[in-house]
Amino acid sequence: MNSIKKLILILAAVTAVQFGMAQTTITVAQDGSGNFRSIQEAINSLPKEDNKIQRVISVKNGTYKEKIFIDNNFITLRGENPEQTIVTISLAREEWRCDNKDDYGVAAINLRGSDIVLENISFLNTFGKDNTADKEITCAEESTGKKTIKPYGHQMALRSFNTTRLIVKNCIFRAWGGDTVSPWNTDEGMFYFKDCIMEGGVDFYCPRGWALAENCTFICHDKNAAIWHDGSKYEKSKTVLLNCKFSGDDGFKLGRYHRDAQFYLLNCSFAKNMADADIYLVPTENKIQWGRRIYYYNCKREGGKDYAWYKNNLPADFGINEFNEPWVYDYKWNPLKSEKNKEESAAMAATATGLVVGDATDAAAKTASDPIADKMLIYQRKNGGWPKHFQGNRNVDYKRVLNDVELKELRSGYDEGIDATIDNEATTKEIKYLVKAYKAYKNEAYLKAAEQGIDYLLKAQYANGGWPQYYPDFSSYRSQVTYNDNAMINVLNVLQNVVLGKNDFDVIDKTYIEKCNAAIKKGIDCIIKTQIKQKGKLTAWCAQYNAKTLVPETARKFELASLSGSESVGIVRFLMQQPDPSKEIITAVNAAVEWFEKVKIVGYNFVEVKAPNEASGKDKVLVKDDNAVIWARFYNLEINEPFFTGRDSQPKKTIAEVENERRIGYAWYGVWPENLIHTEYPKWVEKWKVKK
Repeated sequence: MNSIKKLILILAAVTAVQFGMAQTTITVAQDGSGNFRSIQEAINSLPKEDNKIQRVISVKNGTYKEKIFIDNNFITLRGENPEQTIVTISLAREEWRCDNKDDYGVAAINLRGSDIVLENISFLNTFGKDNTADKEITCAEESTGKKTIKPYGHQMALRSFNTTRLIVKNCIFRAWGGDTVSPWNTDEGMFYFKDCIMEGGVDFYCPRGWALAENCTFICHDKNAAIWHDGSKYEKSKTVLLNCKFSGDDGFKLGRYHRDAQFYLLNCSFAKNMADADIYLVPTENKIQWGRRIYYYNCKREGGKDYAWYKNNLPADFGINEFNEPWVYDYKWNPLKSEKNKEESAAMAATATGLVVGDATDAAAKTASDPIADKMLIYQRKNGGWPKHFQGNRNVDYKRVLNDVELKELRSGYDEGIDATIDNEATTKEIKYLVKAYKAYKNEAYLKAAEQGIDYLLKAQYANGGWPQYYPDFSSYRSQVTYNDNAMINVLNVLQNVVLGKNDFDVIDKTYIEKCNAAIKKGIDCIIKTQIKQKGKLTAWCAQYNAKTLVPETARKFELASLSGSESVGIVRFLMQQPDPSKEIITAVNAAVEWFEKVKIVGYNFVEVKAPNEASGKDKVLVKDDNAVIWARFYNLEINEPFFTGRDSQPKKTIAEVENERRIGYAWYGVWPENLIHTEYPKWVEKWKVKK
């Protein structure tokens, strides 16, 4: 009964997020372990068409010496740690403008898209650090052809143009000159910074439009001003600084403005060495339409007597208890998306009155949720696994909204969990997603579900080290030790992530390490035992084996016992990941690579063509191509010849003999081993000084 009650509570909790959008995530890692090595390459890979779903780019730790441009909307850049995930350039604005008509490209990150999110990344412009003296450059824009660049001039870490709805969390912006953080859009720019560090020279934080900086640290290295604002387009535009800290060089001034502006500093603290100088207007030809609008509430000077000019002076029509995030943006936008985040607004307002509510803020942050992760909680079975299908052969879709009847049907399979599987990345996919969601949202339910998923994987392993495709359903081919579609290798990769604490699996309870390590050793033993021998010579692997005898077996009618040109690649990759590989692993890898070289098909390619005489209107055929090298999906166990099978379960020598439906509906040929044998394997041989 307790488990049923728990499930009901989970279902009730996630009903509100059933309409959440999915996030597409790609990974950037300099070591090649992600989808891309460069952040800009990852950005460029995203579709250019109008998009309404947030695309997430996960950036692994590293120093990325590249300039970032984001022209499209709904993009998130999410680093691992702002101290270790760094984007850096060295460029003075004056130098850039010698050869360019505008600022697009002047900063470490340059934005034209909207609905952008930046998290856990440092953006640095080190020109002033790298050039401590004046620098003379060639500049066609100057009448003399030369220009002198000062080391403390404008140096932007962030520059935006038409961007609106920008969210920046836990980021660091540093430059050794002015205008470090320049989110500019007086028309409709709305910007939200939280838990950030900003450092630079004059006006180093200078938003135009509407901006809120919460719990941010400002470090000023210029005596003229730290902050600046342009609110000249609309009377209600404003910059709000809540719970922020200011420090800097002796005598630094707080801020200034050159045109209409509106400042609110709420519950801020100033260093003792800050100058006794209020935010001030710099006289220019600009007409000030709405007068001086500089407001303070509950601000303090650390270690010294408070200056008179920042005494409480909020407008008569605005009380501190009326503060909330939408108010900052004239109720056009709320950067906190969930109801729990709205509770955080009240907590911040309370903080501004001088109350200590850090725990309330933390609690609100911890209850934020990911709609995809919440859906995964609904689908998880009592045994810890996940199904790949729901309602017959309909693939599980975490973007789909379930009605009451469908929810009841889903719940009916919870206790038995007969549909739990590792096929098509089921269970392993959810575990990998949930650990990332836990890191992002600190929702304990995500971590618990991930650990229950790992428990399921450990329970499902056979004594011989293999994994069935389904557990606990052992009917038909579901009981077979399954390498097909990388099922068993996906499991081993998850367990290895637990052991090594990689790919966000460092959040998993450390008691799992010993259990996962033991399961990996058994899994490797199974891999070694199941490598096929031909006349005493090791080759590759079959896609599936009998659970008891470990003899190759047929799965679906068109998946006969065979040597696999596809699944064997994933197996070899996993073996090559093992630290200090054993003699058995080295022998297995060398033999498999030798087999890949032996069975490759040179001078042909498998292509799709139009076929008006077929019901499908298309076909796939093998054609000559002098530049191509491919491999077959299935090879005969004894003589290494490719073969093909239709739904009649009879092996054919050519793909043309298979019915069109199967011919176009299966990956009969591919280039699966190509990168492995030409790039990964040579590096592995060199790393471990392996003798071929």
